[in-house]
Amino acid sequence: MAGMAMGTSAGFYSQGSGTSRLPAAEGPMRGYMTQAGEWMLMAHGYAWGVVTDQGGPRGKSEAFVQSMAMLMADRDLGDRFHIQLRAMNSLEPLMGARGYTNLFATGELANDRPLVDRQHPHDLFMELAAKVDYRLGNGNTLFLYGGPVGEPALGPSAFMHRGSARYQPMSPITHHWFDSTHITYGVVTAGYATPAFQLEASAFKGREPDEHRWGIETPRLDSWSVRGTWTPSPFWAVQVSHGRLKEPEAQHPGEDENRSTASVQYARGGLATTFAYSLKDRVPGEKLSAFLAEATYELSPRHAVFGRVENVANDELFPDHDDPLHDRKFRVTKAEVGYAYRLPIVGPLGLALGGTIAAYAKPAALDAAYGKTPVSWTLFSKLAVGL
Repeated sequence: MAGMAMGTSAGFYSQGSGTSRLPAAEGPMRGYMTQAGEWMLMAHGYAWGVVTDQGGPRGKSEAFVQSMAMLMADRDLGDRFHIQLRAMNSLEPLMGARGYTNLFATGELANDRPLVDRQHPHDLFMELAAKVDYRLGNGNTLFLYGGPVGEPALGPSAFMHRGSARYQPMSPITHHWFDSTHITYGVVTAGYATPAFQLEASAFKGREPDEHRWGIETPRLDSWSVRGTWTPSPFWAVQVSHGRLKEPEAQHPGEDENRSTASVQYARGGLATTFAYSLKDRVPGEKLSAFLAEATYELSPRHAVFGRVENVANDELFPDHDDPLHDRKFRVTKAEVGYAYRLPIVGPLGLALGGTIAAYAKPAALDAAYGKTPVSWTLFSKLAVGL
């Protein structure tokens, strides 16, 4: 089987990362599914081989491998209760603490220095969590989700679980506006769900993972978030969320963050889209907003085209305190388009081969550091269970 659509008794939504929802028409999570006694098991995962040339004086050429493996186990516990167990892991710590080159990406530390124009690797443990649903009848449920590693109710589904980003080889440069809480060391979420609505609240650890990616950090519940999601039909998923994060960034000690997000996702006939907005309000500090629009269109079982446009206000591009541009806020736009050729191998195992090209718009004050018109390109092969 291609996968499963969780909690879709009315067919209005599919399960995203954490407790988030995606449009049902995007299709169920792709992977390998089998029965083991009373347990339904699903495996999903991928390994990307990527070669990129990031343009301009700050860019560089680099080859790297991204990876993720996910196991899910579901079963009923009597007539009313349903339990789901999840484990998600990555071997990206093998990249080293500095991760991979990604022009205009910022966030987190490596070797005690801020990462700039680079994307940090994911942790070995991306999720170790469980979700229990209590059926109220007519497709309505109460649920409790949590674990030592998980994702709170904040923002849309993380980028690696969105159909609109299925063939994007690079993380968004807006990652720390929308997705930075998708690996959280300590989270508890409680919610009420119907086929068309979901209301939920989380307590979680606000600090982003540190640069030591192989272990599990001490869980803590020092931050909170609330989220409402509306899935009026199988084609739409709309969410708004707000959270208060306790000192999320190590390079901004003493600064908490109010984060607000809104997103609309639409899927139909091989098309999957995401449109999203986020505002980071540092307390004390700057207010930094970000916009994201991305889409994937699977033209046929073999061919897919995709793209992403991001616009973000970033004040972390010059971390050196002696630099005259230190702590200045710059608004940057990145536009990237790509193509993927999909090749089935056996069963749910498949390969996607493709490439992208990206261009940027930025203030003239950044020309000396980034060049006037930097252009980046990327080639990739994605081996996946459930491509």
